[in-house]
Amino acid sequence: MTSYKTGKLAEFMARIFMRLHGFSIITANFVTGRGKNAGEIDFIACKKRLIVFVEVKHRKTLDAAACSITEQQKKRIIRGAQSFLQKNPQFSGFDYRFDAVLVFPPFHVKHIKNAWTL
Repeated sequence: MTSYKTGKLAEFMARIFMRLHGFSIITANFVTGRGKNAGEIDFIACKKRLIVFVEVKHRKTLDAAACSITEQQKKRIIRGAQSFLQKNPQFSGFDYRFDAVLVFPPFHVKHIKNAWTL
């Protein structure tokens, strides 16, 4: 399986995991802008009055997955979150956070709540 397909499978598993934990998926693969100013989020989930911006990482080990989210990626996700909230004022009163869902063989999923902040 290619790394692209593996990544898409990991994102699918992460969305299923979040749904099993009571979240609704608002959108997947949210992208705004281009180049350096782009914002990119693997998926956005909601539970009650909480919006979660999720980055999914698939690696061979949990440690490798945990270490693979770079500062640059965090900034892009933050930009994407700001754009999403600006374009969707119905969520303006909601709390939000940035989570990571780490996927590693064979089918392990680790959810890290509030993986980083603004």
